[in-house]
Parts: sequence; C-alpha cells; structure tokens
Amino acid sequence: MKIQIINGPNLNLLGKREPEVYGSQSFETYLDTLREQFPQIQLDYFQSNIEGEIIDKIHEVGFSYEGILLNAGGYTHTSVAISDAVSGVSTPVLEVHISNIYKREEFRHKSIISKSCVGMISGLGLKGYELAIRYFL
Repeated sequence: MKIQIINGPNLNLLGKREPEVYGSQSFETYLDTLREQFPQIQLDYFQSNIEGEIIDKIHEVGFSYEGILLNAGGYTHTSVAISDAVSGVSTPVLEVHISNIYKREEFRHKSIISKSCVGMISGLGLKGYELAIRYFL
C-alpha cells in the first residue's frame, strides 16, 4: 500500500512555528514515528509552500496511490485550484488539519477542498495523520 502525505504552506515550520497551536515536534521527526508504526505501508512525504507544486504532486500520485493525506494549510480556505486537483484524481484524499480550524479565526472555518475529500480530521494534533492512515487501512 502506498500513501502520499502532502503538507502545504508553512508546515515546514512545524516544531518552530506557534508551538502552542502546532506543537513542538517537526513533521520529519513525526514521520519517522509513522514509518515505524506502519512498516507495511510506503509512506511518501511532500511539503511545499507553492500552490502549483502541491497540485502537481496530487496529479503525479492521484491515479497510482491508495490514499493521499492532504494538509493544504492556508490554501484550504482559498484554493479552488487544489480543490479541482483533488476532484480530478481517482485516489481518495483525506483532509487533515493539526489545529481545530473551527476554534480559530472565522476565515479558517470554511474549507474549499472538503467537498472533494472523503473526509476531514481536524484538531487532534499530529495524531490526525496516524488516524488518517488507519482510515486507509
């Protein structure tokens, strides 16, 4: 089984950026934990601050992987193009957010990509990625 994790803008700063919201662990460190926890799964990781690169990655894996975990970061609330990319591929996409987007600023309460995803996990910290992987299992 192959699962692609895609993190969007500013998520490269996990562990440094707003630790009270996002925690103090880098995603790379957490990814090592996930790979140890799920050795039977090929977990591929991609992060970009650039909308077009995220779209390109969705297109690249969107017909050959069993699942995509997508944390589009701020693009969640603004990117029709990412939503269209998710709609255009056959691989199911699960939306993941580290923070609870409904406990944050009003503009974060609307996800443009949700309608194209099989579901959403929000507000459970990095644990949300583990739960998303379990969904695909």
